[in-house]
Amino acid sequence: MEKFFNSDSAYEKWVRKNKKKKNSQHNESEKKRYLKGLKGRVQNNLSGFLRVLVTALIVFLQVLLIIFLPFLLRQFTVFFYFIVEIISVIAIVTLVNRNQSPSYRLAWISIVLLLPISGFFMYYLWGRSSKKRKYLDRHILRQISYGNQFLLEDKKVTAEYIAKNPVAGRMVKYMSAEKYMFTGGNEVSYYPMGEDVFEDIFADLEKAEKFILIDFFIVAEGAIWDKLHEILLRKIDEGVEVKFMYDDFGAAIRTGKYFKRVLEDEGFEVRVFNPIHKYTGELYMNFRSHQKILIIDGEVGYTGGFNLADEYANLIERFGVWKDTGVRICGEGVWGLTVVFLQMWEVCGRDEKHIDYLKYKAIYPRVGNTYCQVISDGPANNPRNPIESIYNQMIMYSNKYLYITTPYLIIEDYMKQSLIEAVKRGVDVRIITPNIPDKKQVKMLTNYNYGVLLREGVRIYEYTPGFIHAKQILTEDAVIVGTINMDYRSFYLHYENGVWMSGRQIQNKVKKDFEKTFEDSKEITYQDWLNRPRTWKMIQPILNVFSTLM
Repeated sequence: MEKFFNSDSAYEKWVRKNKKKKNSQHNESEKKRYLKGLKGRVQNNLSGFLRVLVTALIVFLQVLLIIFLPFLLRQFTVFFYFIVEIISVIAIVTLVNRNQSPSYRLAWISIVLLLPISGFFMYYLWGRSSKKRKYLDRHILRQISYGNQFLLEDKKVTAEYIAKNPVAGRMVKYMSAEKYMFTGGNEVSYYPMGEDVFEDIFADLEKAEKFILIDFFIVAEGAIWDKLHEILLRKIDEGVEVKFMYDDFGAAIRTGKYFKRVLEDEGFEVRVFNPIHKYTGELYMNFRSHQKILIIDGEVGYTGGFNLADEYANLIERFGVWKDTGVRICGEGVWGLTVVFLQMWEVCGRDEKHIDYLKYKAIYPRVGNTYCQVISDGPANNPRNPIESIYNQMIMYSNKYLYITTPYLIIEDYMKQSLIEAVKRGVDVRIITPNIPDKKQVKMLTNYNYGVLLREGVRIYEYTPGFIHAKQILTEDAVIVGTINMDYRSFYLHYENGVWMSGRQIQNKVKKDFEKTFEDSKEITYQDWLNRPRTWKMIQPILNVFSTLM
């Protein structure tokens, strides 16, 4: 087992200290309503905080050194001015010709021009793809390519759907070409709030007999984790295989010092995506696994915007009411989620042999009437990003209505233009964003993007009760629910997943939730936007230049 800790004796001491507490949690009496009586808590871990702080400090010192480098070299002004001019020209020409987002290139060109020497070194460290990063991308693509061979769709089902639904069929063709498996006969449950989805997750976990696969971005010790942990321990005792995967940045501060090792000692198989201390040269808050997947016996699959933390079930209040959504899938669509999990599981390991994918495949009877296509994406695909293209196709192919929820609205000009063109076609385009933000600077950028959209007829709402974290897009043909925010980070810098679904039942449920959320939200007018604070008007254009780097 990989060693993450300096002292075995320190770990053993920690185990003895917490043994009594663990046993009491393990023997807690079962409740029929899993969340009833639970009291949430925010538990920030000092060791995790220090690890993040040290990593951030290293990055900060790099920035500081780079910024002050010109002052250290000022005695060689003439010589270095000439060198810097050449370097800046080379850097800018390289950036202009990179096959990447225009906004991303603009941000780095601005930095190189504003800080001639420092800007070049910043770009060299953080703006380009290093050899280590390229190697990692190749490793990830190999694992994904291997997993894709197990995604064999029924061509007859696909052809029948395309024949009956020519517009949505265009998206299906594109997604199938990108190796996303199209499936029919699924039963899908939709959850308009996080607390609803956890109730069913806990109930389904109790029924597990073979294996449980879990992958989340954020894992936080608290009431949700305590209940989940208790059930999983019992399942391990019953012989159920539990694979548990999480992103290091998402869990570092809110889990204990020995979190991974304790789980392994308890019988969990654990893998951590992208430890933050390994890649300070890649800006540790980027290149994360933002995916959320939970699979039970290969028969039931969950995904959505929720994480394993108390705020997602409104057991604690952070930014008012926390609204998140999720879906539960029964049917062949579960296999799509399972393959995404197994691909990332292999990415996080260095196994000599591939995992046995078929071990985790169930027999899938047709249990419903919903068509599903599981989608996933990440920075290894850059600059070819299928999920961004799928979102844009949802916008372009909409004919009657287009409803979107996203916590962050920071999109490229071409996608804004797609939204505006939809309005001009007569489509009812509405977007819901949070009233209470989790990040002030991102709220300012989201608000800045309102302007041109409101002026051209897009209707924008802010969720008055608090923070809407749900990520979904709905048209008359289909709906996507998943982990994908409408911002640069989701489209280019994070590994994401979602489910494209088509079927009257699921679409009507999501639409009903949208209609209720519109009622709970305040519509923002163009005049409201023009009357925003003067300080915002001054800061927003500057933030917008660097939006892809935030």
